[in-house]
Amino acid sequence: MTTSELIAARRSEPWREELRKRKKNKERTAIPRVQMNELDPEYRSHTRLEEVNLGLTKEQAMLEAQRCLDCPTPTCMDGCPVGINIPTFIKNIERGEFLEAAKVLKETSALPAVCGRVCPQEKQCESKCIHIKMGKPAVAIGYLERFAADFERESGQISIPEIKQKNNIKIAVVGSGPAGLSFAGDMAKRGYDITVFEALHEIGGVLKYGIPEFRLPNHIVDVEIDSLRKMGVTFITNCIVGKTISYSDLHNNGFRGIFVASGAGLPNFMNIPGENLVGVMSSNEYLTRVNLMDAANPNADTPIYKGKRVAVIGGGNTAMDSVRTALRLGAEQAIIVYRRSEEEMPARIEEIKHAKEEGVQFLTLHNPIEYIGDEQGHVRQMKLQKMALGEPDASGRRRPVPTGEEETIDIDEVIVSIGVSPNPLIPRAFDGLGISSKGTIIVNEATNQSTISDVFAGGDIVRGGATVILAMGDGRKAAAAMDDFLKSSL
Repeated sequence: MTTSELIAARRSEPWREELRKRKKNKERTAIPRVQMNELDPEYRSHTRLEEVNLGLTKEQAMLEAQRCLDCPTPTCMDGCPVGINIPTFIKNIERGEFLEAAKVLKETSALPAVCGRVCPQEKQCESKCIHIKMGKPAVAIGYLERFAADFERESGQISIPEIKQKNNIKIAVVGSGPAGLSFAGDMAKRGYDITVFEALHEIGGVLKYGIPEFRLPNHIVDVEIDSLRKMGVTFITNCIVGKTISYSDLHNNGFRGIFVASGAGLPNFMNIPGENLVGVMSSNEYLTRVNLMDAANPNADTPIYKGKRVAVIGGGNTAMDSVRTALRLGAEQAIIVYRRSEEEMPARIEEIKHAKEEGVQFLTLHNPIEYIGDEQGHVRQMKLQKMALGEPDASGRRRPVPTGEEETIDIDEVIVSIGVSPNPLIPRAFDGLGISSKGTIIVNEATNQSTISDVFAGGDIVRGGATVILAMGDGRKAAAAMDDFLKSSL
């Protein structure tokens, strides 16, 4: 059944007509958008492990669900990379069938509780909501997704999607981030024998090492991963494909297909004077050490330095995660330094809002040109070039142009968050794999199949850096395409 046929069939369900009778569209559009319940900013800025967003109550969720107009052509679904049947899961919430809503989410998403927290819905599904065209706030699809997934988990009645009969075909997944987990879930549903190889000691990839617990608690990720285990997915940690095990080893062990989702963990730097000073590090190192290695604990094997005047260079979500983490580790002053204006920041509006509420300072239209250290080689100052906005560049954002003015500020820690590049290990380990000039794996955009026929790839190793939901979309697309490829080769 096609997506359109599925939507048409579900729209004919009797309970939908009953919901329409309860409230007319004019009444639904008059309901104000729900506000997320949050921890107090002063309190939360000092606690690293408590989640900032608290979720919706049942009453809030059911009222917000009433705002959905159940459009004949649900444009919101066009904005969802994993194809969630948004109207159906929302209408289930409206009628109080919360577990049914969660089941609908799991039909297409392996990580609904994760996506409900970190997916940029305002740029995806919510940006396509009919309410926007009417000059009103979009339905809070992300909040409702989180609510349904959390309700199911807290109820203890966690559903497992239907699994087709096992076909005994072994598939390897390289990396356990969002792309790998999404692919694994979809292939497991199709009856394949899935093994995920993870280089680190924890499953979850960027969901574990890159996103702080105050935004995405580890136990939430663990529950989603446990659901995949119950679907038959096997996870092997501390295994580096390309080092611990080779492409040939995978074939010799009977794997018929490989999905590469090894991410982009190589940090970018600006190559300016002083970057080698003590106290200057990448956001990758900073967040990985704090989130995954317990480096904030002074008794850790490698405790992290806790600066008092911390500058984070960049304006994306990772920059916001880093600067807010610095506050929670005791920084007296935490500053975002960004070369464009706030309007050009790629970070989610909610993350910028939270950072400001917690006391983060924003120094926009400034760009570092040198870090200055003391006699011991520790960073103590940062020289900045003032910028102005020129004409738009290839990204559509106005290009920052130096004004010729400079200033120097005192800092004792710098966290550089200006993007990442793909880890070169996998591309080098697979002979014949097409690689772009940026180090990403070249794939067929329609199928995510690489230049090696049995190797597919997705996520940051292909995109060079993207969102969780786009990586998951790649995983779903690659799963469907690999399934077709394997069936045609039988």
